[in-house]
Amino acid sequence: MFTGREKELARLEQMYQENCFQFAVIYGRRRVGKTTLIAQFLKEKPAISYIAVEGTMKENLTGLSRAVMMRNGNHAVYSDFESLFTDLDRLCQTQRLILAIDEYPYLAASYPAISSLLQKHMDTCWKNSSLFLILCGSSMSFMENQILGYQSPLYGRRTAQFKIKPFTFFEARAMLPGFLPEEQAVLYGATGGVPEYLSRIRPACSLDDHLVSLFFDDAGTLFEEPVNLLKQELREPASYHSVISAIAQGGSKLNEIALKAGLESGACSNFMTSLIQLGIVEKERPVTEKENSRKTVYHLLDSMFLFWYRYVRPNITSISMGAGAYVYQSQVKPKLPAFMGTVFETICRQYLYLPNIYPSLPFPFGKLGRWWGNNPKKRREEEIDLAAILDNQILLGECKWRNEKTGAKVLRQLLERGELFSYNEKYYYVFSKSGFEEDARKLSEQYPIRLISFSDMLAE
Repeated sequence: MFTGREKELARLEQMYQENCFQFAVIYGRRRVGKTTLIAQFLKEKPAISYIAVEGTMKENLTGLSRAVMMRNGNHAVYSDFESLFTDLDRLCQTQRLILAIDEYPYLAASYPAISSLLQKHMDTCWKNSSLFLILCGSSMSFMENQILGYQSPLYGRRTAQFKIKPFTFFEARAMLPGFLPEEQAVLYGATGGVPEYLSRIRPACSLDDHLVSLFFDDAGTLFEEPVNLLKQELREPASYHSVISAIAQGGSKLNEIALKAGLESGACSNFMTSLIQLGIVEKERPVTEKENSRKTVYHLLDSMFLFWYRYVRPNITSISMGAGAYVYQSQVKPKLPAFMGTVFETICRQYLYLPNIYPSLPFPFGKLGRWWGNNPKKRREEEIDLAAILDNQILLGECKWRNEKTGAKVLRQLLERGELFSYNEKYYYVFSKSGFEEDARKLSEQYPIRLISFSDMLAE
């Protein structure tokens, strides 16, 4: 069953209906649903589809030749890529045709001249045809630098680009029928919203059973998933494991992470750059700080990596010896509320950007992030879960994933922290998994505070 990606699919369909040359670049991390999106788009359309392999030029030439020849009804193999593309020159002049090459970085690695060859045929023939070219890849750095980057032969020729990201919580819910909303949130957090992982979940099993079978069983789908992903993307996975583990266990500043990982700060910085490109780590600064501010911290953007490095990696030996279910019940399940605190902040951000919510906000902010800084009166560091600014307006928010209702104390604390800012207009949002006490509701009527329960978020 095809779920989600309605916006991307609609854009591709719109491009197809324009009946002129199109060149779409589709990229994103592995397992995120790029191939499924392309397959859905190609349904009932004249198309040549090929998934490149990590092999030799001859292997990929043979594979792409067979894909092309299937449309011609024979099984010959072209002598070279020039001959193959020359044949495509002829085909696309007489019919609307899609050429989709998945895992393009593998093809380019086996034949580095392929991008220049594609450029030549685009410029001399395809730009005046009705060919629809799709290049897709999982190597984020390759696609951004070697396809979209200024130095690429293909630079400036794409007519659309799609960076496919994991589902938001609100999108992921469609793949989690039969679970309570709170269970859906935990499963979303543990899988990071990656469609391939979500597809492994069945309503016949409980939340606990799924987490154990996916992560805490040495035959589980996700037991070694981060390890495999890093092996595919990076040259020195061992050092990256140490860096990610340091962040998962609470490290946030570069020197702190480097110390925990046993690395020099310069080397750690290079590792961090690669992890940011892969969408695993995010470099963050308080929303009130400028882009060049050195007041930065790092956190794991991918919540599946956070879950795995915090709970699975430290227990690899016990899980391999068959004690995974016990590890989960005794060491992980009691700590899930702490893990979900971070995930709930992400869900609250996603909620504010929903198409039917964003227009109703006090002002149209661009970036929604966090804030931290010094409280000179109390001589301590303060943190605020959500913060956004525009001109002389600021929005501040708190997110509470607790079993008990949120009381007025949380609201007073947020109002107190709001006094640290000199903006003319201040707005406050408080999100709560379990709803609000009556004293919180009464206090919210006296100030520009909006109270939003988890059930409210699901009703929108």
